[in-house]
Amino acid sequence: MTACPAGTWIDPDDNMVITEAALVARLGDVRVVLAGERHDVMAIHLWQAHLARLLLAARGRIAIGFEMFPRDVQPVLDDWCAGRIVDEAAFLDAVGWSQIWGFDPALYLPLIRLGRLDGVSLLGLNCRRDLVRRVGREGFDAAAAMAAEDGVSRPAPASAAYRRQLAAMTGRAMADPAVDPESARRFDRFVAAQQVWDRAFACNIAGALGAPGAPPVVLGIIGRGHMSFGNGTPHQLADLGIHDTAVLLTASLEDRGALTSGSAMAVWRFDH
Repeated sequence: MTACPAGTWIDPDDNMVITEAALVARLGDVRVVLAGERHDVMAIHLWQAHLARLLLAARGRIAIGFEMFPRDVQPVLDDWCAGRIVDEAAFLDAVGWSQIWGFDPALYLPLIRLGRLDGVSLLGLNCRRDLVRRVGREGFDAAAAMAAEDGVSRPAPASAAYRRQLAAMTGRAMADPAVDPESARRFDRFVAAQQVWDRAFACNIAGALGAPGAPPVVLGIIGRGHMSFGNGTPHQLADLGIHDTAVLLTASLEDRGALTSGSAMAVWRFDH
């Protein structure tokens, strides 16, 4: 890690530096690039904005899909990209930023402003929070009709590796159902709720790629826990028939977790 200075790309499989040109070549013609984030780190959002510009230069058109925006604010995103909403404060008010996300909007404005560039569209990837909460309480079957209204189909089952990853990330215990059935049930419902987000992101990305005049690539701005090691959203995309997905993550001296073989196609090194 110390031999890899800030601002460089690293292959997590061998921890060797790769050039930006080599990264673009590796991405090739993949249709989905997922840029995993920690929501509160400006350096990561600036990296995502740089990545969007790289993809735009290489592919001519891109859609930037946001976990932060539910799909029901898509008309507002379209108005922003078309210049029908000019003022940033008016845009944030129109999407209900403080209700749908809550993080400082300054963290995301470098990405949102890219929607004004020719060849860039913005895409809402999320579903209603009420849907996630209901699945967490009652399971997917009880919320299936509500999910269908939000365009979210039944998630593919979570792998054992993803369940372990979620437990490690959140500190939640994976209880043995035979020993503590109630704790095991709570963990299962927690995983089910996470999968609603994974599936919503995947369904909306797939919908954008299948629409008339689809962009050649969607850049997904999504929390890294929804994509590391091909779990979460990439797993759901594969279930929807989209296998050409690239995961890109970040790492710093204080947070080296992504530099594990298999975590991503490439990892960008930054310092706070």
